[in-house]
Parts: sequence; C-alpha cells; structure tokens
Amino acid sequence: MIMESKVVFIGAGNMAEAIVSGMVAANFCAPEKIIMTDVRPERLAELEAEYGVSTSTDNSVVKNAEIVLLAVKPQVMADVLKGFAPVLRKETLVISIAAGIPTVKIEALLGGNRRVVRVMPNTPALVGQGASALAAGANADEADLEVAEAILGCVGLTGRVEENEIDAVTALSGSGPAYVFYLLEGMLAAADKMGLDKETARKLALKTVEGAARLMEDSGEAADVLRAKVTSKGGTTEAAIRSMDEAGVKEAIIQALLAAQKRSVELSNAEIFSTAKIA
Repeated sequence: MIMESKVVFIGAGNMAEAIVSGMVAANFCAPEKIIMTDVRPERLAELEAEYGVSTSTDNSVVKNAEIVLLAVKPQVMADVLKGFAPVLRKETLVISIAAGIPTVKIEALLGGNRRVVRVMPNTPALVGQGASALAAGANADEADLEVAEAILGCVGLTGRVEENEIDAVTALSGSGPAYVFYLLEGMLAAADKMGLDKETARKLALKTVEGAARLMEDSGEAADVLRAKVTSKGGTTEAAIRSMDEAGVKEAIIQALLAAQKRSVELSNAEIFSTAKIA
C-alpha cells in the first residue's frame, strides 16, 4: 500500500529521519510525497541526498500538506506551531511525537478544532524496532489513528492508549531503552572486573538481553516465572538475585519509573506550553 497523501515533517532530527527511512523502505510513501523542514540547511541536504525527499527551511510548506508530523523539541514547539498555524488547513491531520505536550495544547496553538494524534515513540525506531503508543486528541477519529499507526508501524510496533496514560508510557517504553543500556553498563563493568575480553563481553551481553526479551515474547510467560526457571536453588543465579534483592534493586526500578512518570506530568503542565499564554 502506497500512501498518496503529502506528508510534511516539521523537524529533521534522528527520529524524523528514522520514520522517513522506514516509510520509504516499506514502499509506504513515495519520497516525492515527503517534505522535511529544519533550520539547518546542511542537515536537509543530507536527507534529500539520502532519501530523495524534498526539503525546506520554511514551515509554510504545510499549507499543501494532508499530514503534518511534528518532530521538534518541546521547548520550541509553541513558537513553531504559532508560526505556521495561519496557513495550516483545517482538514490536515497533525501527528506529534514531541514529549510532554498534550493534544489540547497543540490544538489551541493551532487555532482550535484540529485533528491531532499524539505519539510516544522510542529510540529503537532508529533500527526498525520501535515501540510507539498513540493517543487521539478530541477531534481525531478512527481513520486518523489508523493513518498514524500505519506511519509509525513502518519503524516498529504500535499500540493505542488513552492520552492520560501517555505519561506512564513515557516512563515505561519512552525512557525504557535507557534502563536497558544502564543494565548493560553494569553488566559490562562487572565483566571487565572479572577479566573478560571487552568485545566478547559486549557480544554476550547484547545477545543475552535480546534473547531474554525474545524468550519472554515467544513463550508468553511472565517475567517472574521465567526468572524462577533459571534460578536453581543454591546456584549462581540465585546468588545474583539475592544480592540484587538485598540491595533493593527491584524497588529502585519501580521508583525510577514513577519518577519518570512524575517528570512527564510536570513537563506536560509546564507554563511554557500553557494555553493561557497563547493570546
């Protein structure tokens, strides 16, 4: 299926590139249907050469778009939206991958009554293994969600949530890759202390994380069940788990995700995005 809509990406960072790359690779959207904007001409030149897309430093190109995907940093979002709001057509679907900005604020900054779908992706989208949660704004319908799912589906798994669940999703999967990298940091530091060759340790650690995730997915079993299956009484794994339990590792992980959720809520309520300041 090749989408015929004209898609404009506002912002040309790594995540925007990942989505464009996925769309083109999946033959989902012809490159000539895509326009990417950014303030960096050199970055746009790279993307034009790599993917055959059109580029511009002028966001007013949204005037002919059927779909606009917002991929700019949250702190500049308000100015960017107000800049092109006057030329954005009412029927244009707006998809936002910006963290911490509710659809109601995007709608208001665009003049109200806009079709907005909010997405929380994560960085494995860069290798086609992303996990993206989607939430519809007040004016978005089933067809809008299906379009957003199709686009994000080019770079991984998608799932629908209510918008009030996005902060939890941010803590779980949005920030989640960092937790895995943090675990790997510790595993590789320990491997170094134990005298393992760095490259060998890296390969083994990466395959262990990948394999464990695949085993849990394919088996359908719960994490605690799988952990118990490899934790023999009196064995090495039991010693490791006991040490982590005594150190409060599991509770620390729980508190870490709750802290991430709390921060996501704070960012969503930040005054810089307050609809009260739009006028």
